[in-house]
Amino acid sequence: MDHGRAPVLEALTAYRRRGSHPYSPPGHKGGAGADPRVTEVLGAGVFASDVLAMNGLDDRRMSGDVLAEAAALMADAVHADHTFFSTCGSSLSVKSAMLAVAGPHEKLLVARDAHKSVIAGLIIAGIEPVWVHPRWDVGHHLAHPPGPEEVEEAFRRAPDAKGMLLASPTAYGTCADLRGVAEVCHRRGRPLVVDEAWGAHLPFHPELPAWAMDAGGDVCVTSVHKMGAGLEQGSVFHLQGGLVDPDVLKAREDLMGTTSPSVLVYAALDGWRRQMVEHGEKLLGRALDLAHRTREEIARLAGLVPLAGELTGPGRAFDHDPLMVTVDVSGLGTSGYAVADWLRAHRQANVGLADHRRVVAQLTHADSEESCVYLLDALTEVVKRREELPPPARVELPSPAGLEQETVMLPRDAFFGPAEQVPVEQAVGRVAAEMASPYPPGVPAVCPGERVSREAADYLRSGVAAGMYVPDTADPSLRTLRVAA
Repeated sequence: MDHGRAPVLEALTAYRRRGSHPYSPPGHKGGAGADPRVTEVLGAGVFASDVLAMNGLDDRRMSGDVLAEAAALMADAVHADHTFFSTCGSSLSVKSAMLAVAGPHEKLLVARDAHKSVIAGLIIAGIEPVWVHPRWDVGHHLAHPPGPEEVEEAFRRAPDAKGMLLASPTAYGTCADLRGVAEVCHRRGRPLVVDEAWGAHLPFHPELPAWAMDAGGDVCVTSVHKMGAGLEQGSVFHLQGGLVDPDVLKAREDLMGTTSPSVLVYAALDGWRRQMVEHGEKLLGRALDLAHRTREEIARLAGLVPLAGELTGPGRAFDHDPLMVTVDVSGLGTSGYAVADWLRAHRQANVGLADHRRVVAQLTHADSEESCVYLLDALTEVVKRREELPPPARVELPSPAGLEQETVMLPRDAFFGPAEQVPVEQAVGRVAAEMASPYPPGVPAVCPGERVSREAADYLRSGVAAGMYVPDTADPSLRTLRVAA
């Protein structure tokens, strides 16, 4: 296929050159109705390119196949059989994939370190989760993706499960043995769905970890806005093989998706695919070199420990994406929350993730010598001012057993059923009716339908007091928790 083409961008250019006169949404009519104060910030080009996909970018029957051609090019670029675009982020894409594999009251193996969007999919569909235990890294207090052994054990518990869903890479860059997990699933004729939101770049450089389609996954969901050059909410999901019907997958996406997709998001997806096919290996090779050198420089700073190889090996992650620069800051006598807040307040440096002892700086092909030097300078200044940083508040970190709570109700039944708000101390032993997801990365510590353990309740309560952000509970302070009545 001709990857020098970008069908959405070409159609958008043609639309603007024609001098079209819209008598349809969007109501700003190419920006004519936009407040000049908004245009000053966003730019006139945003409004000029914000057009309808149907009877705008294409005709009313979509007979120009603009989006279909762009999706076919994306599929070809990553060796998938089919690709679907989403302007609602991977949160929608992963729900569509789940609903294409399992339905109400059917079982689905789900890695317990899955993103909150996966739990939302369970709630919406009424799917019964069969939790697959992650690999708990007690030394670093991290959960890594499960491996073939954990998936094999889960299938023995639930041989009637319709498939498996896991997240790889994680927000810390740790990756699963996708090929091994796929083999376990395929021996039973079951599909593997991979939430690869953090892995859009993986197909485009040989030194990066294996990605889902090359490793035998059946459906792969990826957020191009995370590690690629898409706009926020830009997501694609890929399909290969015969275990998931493409028509069913498309129908589920149509059920969940918006009827007013953003052409701006489509255009960015289309252009990013062209960029990666033409220049991806060179751009990512430079980024990998920068990441390697940045990690070496961080290791020279007293109190900071960049993590990579320490996260992989027996009982831990299978692989690690070197572009996710995970830095343990506990040697400074403070928390990752405090370091992230200081970097933003004093150096306008925003890290992607912070927890009780780490910050994660995400590098992409967009980074340069200058941006990495800026990060190093900011971290150097943090080290110099370590005495100004607050000591870490005590977080009651749970044991692996404390996070493996008993599921006693379907997530849907607990979420939609009668519920009451009780003090978090009284929630212990009760059945959760809401998610509690420290964010980022947005992995629920408590899911609807689980019996709340003492360790999970103490972790959430003490974590919020230490600076953890839990946005999805009715009471963000976590003084109370919503439980089944």
